[in-house]
Amino acid sequence: MGDRYNIHSQLEHLQSKYIGTGHADTTKYEWLVNQHRDSYSSYLGHPDLLNYFAVCENEAKARVRFNLMEKMLQPCGPPPDKPED
Repeated sequence: MGDRYNIHSQLEHLQSKYIGTGHADTTKYEWLVNQHRDSYSSYLGHPDLLNYFAVCENEAKARVRFNLMEKMLQPCGPPPDKPED
């Protein structure tokens, strides 16, 4: 029983520390937004990937970086309407 409580408390700690780990009430939209933002931040953090995207799109690295930062605001479009209770 002690191990089960320990694992549960570790999971709660991770969920409070890192937003992208999700929880039982995470919607599909929130999960997709977290995945897209994680991907974009990884692209920005690896200069070789940024260079690759810049060459593929025939754009400057600064323009590609700017476009990725803009996409991080709403990567999956506006949030869906929440049903009223």
